[in-house]
Amino acid sequence: MEQRLTDYRQRVERLEDQVAIETLQADYGYYFDKGLWNEAADLFSRNGSFEYGQRGVYIGQDRIRRALLLFGPAGLAPAHLNNHMLLQNVIIVAPDGKTATGRWQGMVMLGEPGQNGEWGVGIYENEYVKVGGKWLISKLHFYPTAMTDYDLGFMKSALPMEGVSALYPPDKPPSEVYRSLPGNYIPPFSFKHPVTGDSLKDLPQPPDTVLGRE
Repeated sequence: MEQRLTDYRQRVERLEDQVAIETLQADYGYYFDKGLWNEAADLFSRNGSFEYGQRGVYIGQDRIRRALLLFGPAGLAPAHLNNHMLLQNVIIVAPDGKTATGRWQGMVMLGEPGQNGEWGVGIYENEYVKVGGKWLISKLHFYPTAMTDYDLGFMKSALPMEGVSALYPPDKPPSEVYRSLPGNYIPPFSFKHPVTGDSLKDLPQPPDTVLGRE
């Protein structure tokens, strides 16, 4: 009975961890949508990292806070749209309850006065750490997989990703070099197949003549 109670207690704790991480990531999405860069940066651990597409990797809260300004000034300006929705989450908490990973589907809607809007889709592969009883983002990596003009759509318009900023260079280059649509890169999965137990990290990638991938 003692062992059963211990097992149940741990299962409940891991479920509570999953809920806390889901809430943490949802908070990030809401803050990012509205240009609340300080609030978004505060969700990261002290040495946390932020990587968005091919912009490179920024490390540490202060660096992330400044890097977020590359997406626009603090606060959402009138008539601007910057929605980054997070869906279809798979959260895996380590048995010791100290770290976790999360994969999310990202939906992007952008718009500003005088320009046409943009649609986008991508994948988040994130890592989390529990510090002082609170979950923080230790690694956020968003892989935009397709961006397009709002009116033309994905089959008539494929917009390229932003590259490394010359104004505020990253701490590290992009951890993975790939192309969004018309490329068809599949971000490696942080978790194993739930039935077979097979790793989904070294997936065969579609050929890409631009990148020289056969």
